Amino acid sequence: MSLPKNNFYAVIFSSTKSDTLDGYAEMDEKMMTLAQQQPGYLGYENSNNGNKGIFISYWENKEAIDNWRKNASHQMAKSQAKNWYKRYLSQICLVESSHLFEKE
Repeated sequence: MSLPKNNFYAVIFSSTKSDTLDGYAEMDEKMMTLAQQQPGYLGYENSNNGNKGIFISYWENKEAIDNWRKNASHQMAKSQAKNWYKRYLSQICLVESSHLFEKE
């Protein structure tokens, strides 16, 4: 994934999943596909440890984030979030500087 070096946005979603995940995997896959088609979407990273996870999506600007937030399919998925999560926190951050190291 190639990101700008500065002045883009990150949406950080940290969560603890519930024991009831009926329909979650299908909806997650659908939302990932749809998000990647949105103008201004730059990429994502995620990490999971059992039922806890952190998902970070990257966006060109706040307008792109807001358009994704208003997307009807995304709103429908979010309406089911309380069935799938015990806890979640969503934060929007301006990335002023970014440095990547990858060992080959």
